[in-house]
Amino acid sequence: MGKKIVEMQHIGKSFPGVRALDDVSFELEEGEVMALLGENGAGKSTLVKIISGVYTRDEGSLKLFDNDIGDMNPKKAKEYGVAIIHQELNMCKHLTVAENMFIGREIVNKLGLLDNAAMEKKAQAVLSQLKIDLDPKALVSDLPVSKQQMVEIAKALSTNAKILIMDEPTSALTDKEITELFRIIKDLRAQGHSIIYISHRLDELQHIVDRVTIMRDGKFITKGNFKDFTMNEIISNMVGREIKEKFPHLETPVGKTIFTVKNLNAGHLVRNISFDVKEGEILGFAGLMGAGRTETTRAIFGVDAKQEGILILDGNEIKISNPTDAIKQGVVLVPEDRKKDGLCTKLSIRENITLPNLDLICKGSVINRKKEKAMVEKAVKDLKIKLPNAEVNAASLSGGNQQKVVVGKWLSRNSRVVLFDEPTRGIDVAAKVEIYNLMNELKAKGIGVVFVSSELPEILGMADRIIVMCDGQITGELTREEATQEKILVCATQFDKKVG
Repeated sequence: MGKKIVEMQHIGKSFPGVRALDDVSFELEEGEVMALLGENGAGKSTLVKIISGVYTRDEGSLKLFDNDIGDMNPKKAKEYGVAIIHQELNMCKHLTVAENMFIGREIVNKLGLLDNAAMEKKAQAVLSQLKIDLDPKALVSDLPVSKQQMVEIAKALSTNAKILIMDEPTSALTDKEITELFRIIKDLRAQGHSIIYISHRLDELQHIVDRVTIMRDGKFITKGNFKDFTMNEIISNMVGREIKEKFPHLETPVGKTIFTVKNLNAGHLVRNISFDVKEGEILGFAGLMGAGRTETTRAIFGVDAKQEGILILDGNEIKISNPTDAIKQGVVLVPEDRKKDGLCTKLSIRENITLPNLDLICKGSVINRKKEKAMVEKAVKDLKIKLPNAEVNAASLSGGNQQKVVVGKWLSRNSRVVLFDEPTRGIDVAAKVEIYNLMNELKAKGIGVVFVSSELPEILGMADRIIVMCDGQITGELTREEATQEKILVCATQFDKKVG
């Protein structure tokens, strides 16, 4: 066993109406990658926020590098070498790479002025150590998400961080970018850094993880060497039961065409897009990042302006110029970024569910509270949304439950077509299965389901028919029976011809 640098014993933490952590113990050794696993709401984020000083614990003890820690705060955590890299990157995009790395601890010259040259030199030294090819003078706004994440890692190392907490670091990365991130993680481990790695992509753990700690419902469940667990054992420990089917595909008869898109054009990433959606099927959209899948859903829903295109719903042409038009017509979108585009996180669950449905529960300008209550209770019950009560802010829910709220507000309208854009990103394996089952229910009811995903296994597991995009164009259409990862990738990497 290596030297213990984090020791937490009998940690407890409560929020109003919620016991977030209940008698949790956790250890991290020097020079290891520890996977912290559990469903959304298991308490992982609360635990690492206690280590990083964002939250104070109610009970229990915390040791860092053999030092007993009393009240922890972010400043003290930094002094001990703790750094957290959040799933939602916290960058000042109008500043350069070097300026972001040294923000809050800027280097000044003898005159008290910013010494940009010194900061750029030190930034370059850290970037070179990580073998990251980035110009310290580059604006962060010009960098892809993967490079922004590398800047966050470099920033942490420039503060001499010895403990790195990575929260869903691969959720927005391509396979090539993930490979580069894993290289950096392995190099950091070899240099003696310790990493707490939080991810719902369980298949990636085999490449970088030494040990695992599993939590459930705010409690410690088990820990051990990663190699000593099977994937089924990890999942059953996370959810408290065996999940027999990761992708519960439902066979239903394919019926009439519900929704047709013809010659849709909206910028350079949506070019001459044509497809239809039928009753009794889930239509999957596959492709690499930047292929135009998200842009297609946004153009259909009216978020982005269309240059041209025809939309036909149940045999009748419809006009959608903005999201309000789409919602009234029965075409709704569960967006890729649920916090930014799908929820008002400072509003309650009740308000989030009823806000787009006021026309259904209002008489004149007065809300019918009885109808409102019934609508919210039905959404919470049908989607099994875990929450203390409907008045808590959406920001307080786990990612999986936030996603259910986004879906729930649309299902209250009896929508005809539901566009799902990356609906399982950043949520745990059990919540994923619930989203899949929800799509199956919609399919069985004859509602059109369009499913965009960057995860090929879930596209292959859940879609009945697959559209592949590359560089803003459709480059392939495959049936469930003929689709393979290889065929999808062939279509996803060429745009000069359509492949079937």
